Amino acid sequence: MSATTDTVTPTAPTGVEPPAQDRECRTGAVLALARFEARELLQQIPVLLFLALYVGYTGWKMFSGREGMDEFPVLQDVDRSTQQTPILLGIALFASVNRAVLRSRRHSTDRHFDVLPMEPWRRTVAHALSVVPFAAITALVVGLQFTWAALKPGAVGHASPAELAVGPLVILLSGVLGVLLARLIPIGFIAPPFVIGTYALTVLVSSATQGAHWVRWLGPVVSEEGADPFPSDLLGRPAAWHALYLTGLAVLLLCLAVLKSGGRTRLVTAVTAVALVMTAVGVAGQSPGESASLRAARAKASVTPQKVQTCVRHGRSTYCAFPEWTGRTADWAAAVDRVQSRAGGSARGERLTVRQRIDATYGLESDAAISGSTTPGTVTVGTHWGGNRLPEFAVGVASVLVAGDEIHAAEMCDARVVTVMWLALSTQPDPMRALRHVRLDDSVEGSAIALTPTDAVSMSAQQTTVVRELLQKPHYGVAAKVKAHWTELTSADTSTTRVAELLGVPAGDPETKAESEGRSCDQ
Repeated sequence: MSATTDTVTPTAPTGVEPPAQDRECRTGAVLALARFEARELLQQIPVLLFLALYVGYTGWKMFSGREGMDEFPVLQDVDRSTQQTPILLGIALFASVNRAVLRSRRHSTDRHFDVLPMEPWRRTVAHALSVVPFAAITALVVGLQFTWAALKPGAVGHASPAELAVGPLVILLSGVLGVLLARLIPIGFIAPPFVIGTYALTVLVSSATQGAHWVRWLGPVVSEEGADPFPSDLLGRPAAWHALYLTGLAVLLLCLAVLKSGGRTRLVTAVTAVALVMTAVGVAGQSPGESASLRAARAKASVTPQKVQTCVRHGRSTYCAFPEWTGRTADWAAAVDRVQSRAGGSARGERLTVRQRIDATYGLESDAAISGSTTPGTVTVGTHWGGNRLPEFAVGVASVLVAGDEIHAAEMCDARVVTVMWLALSTQPDPMRALRHVRLDDSVEGSAIALTPTDAVSMSAQQTTVVRELLQKPHYGVAAKVKAHWTELTSADTSTTRVAELLGVPAGDPETKAESEGRSCDQ
């Protein structure tokens, strides 16, 4: 009689590394479980819905922005614009991963895991790895979104890889946080109140610290919007430190979840220490506010931009831009040439200086207006281009041609406004649409103000009527009359009624006696 003895491979106790062959087998099992859990996540309605919304919305923005400023992207703004959209997908993944980890507890199958060769901490790692495909999808969408913008002929600026990495890192961090929460508080439906509580705590802390720089940068996404695009060297965002912080935090939270699940191996302990150092270094690097050198550089670019700009000549005029925008000077020159071609007198051949200006004094969230230049023949252009910025710039050019400088142009409220608006808007592809978009209230009737890169131009109801009538006539006929009567059309003593008479359009009703007599509004 013989006895058969089965050889049983003992499970490595906690803290002891298993043999290499066994380790490879268990690694394969972890990856297989991660693939299974990733497929399960994709079948969850919240994840599938928000993933479809994220991809669909990003695609819609990419393919629908065929006109306007989307055709002239500033890459140091494009990289930041990729960060907020993945947040909703991250929240959906956080809740779904948390629910997946608690599945066995919810169905009372925890005890069956005791007979399986895979330790609980390896299952924890598998759940965390199940989020990696979604982070990869996010990275792919971010890459496509940025590449689409960078390949446009009107693109300027430089992007930061660290800013582009924030979206995928947010997805990883969300999933790992869901795993850790399930290990710390194994209660179903804990995710929704946790999200609400975290948001409320964030608002309270931000309010208590008055939005301190170091507090804001502890969050996963820091959006700083409001100002026109800055040159990349004036941004002052600690993007690299923040990416290091998010990476270290994601790994640290995963290690804590693994340790809570019993995975106290030497490797996990070492990785935990490294992740803690990475997180601390990232926090230390991103916490300091704006440096004195950054504030000085911003002030220099705002007050004396000529010291940091490159000037190029196109035709008779000079165009000065920040280094990243020099490729756009040809577009500005084309707009200037179109306006000047319809002017008369000396304005037709005047040498202008088009200078790019920003107000970077108060940072990326300040929507400060730019005051007009007192230098004769100087026209201001901003860092945005395309869309409504084109007719606004054309109004700025025409104002300087008529009034001499931007300060006097802002003070115009006489019939010269008609000349300015026709010069600027008749050069646009759709003059009536440009008239609507350049006015603050988007109207083509009544009084309003017309926007320029600096101070606005005031239009009375009668001036609006005359301009509207002029824009509806063939431009070549009006242009001949404008050139023939240029001196009278650019005089502050000429009434709006007289301008209408000279140009052969109905004058409308003058609103005031001063306007009908051609006196300026400060008389």
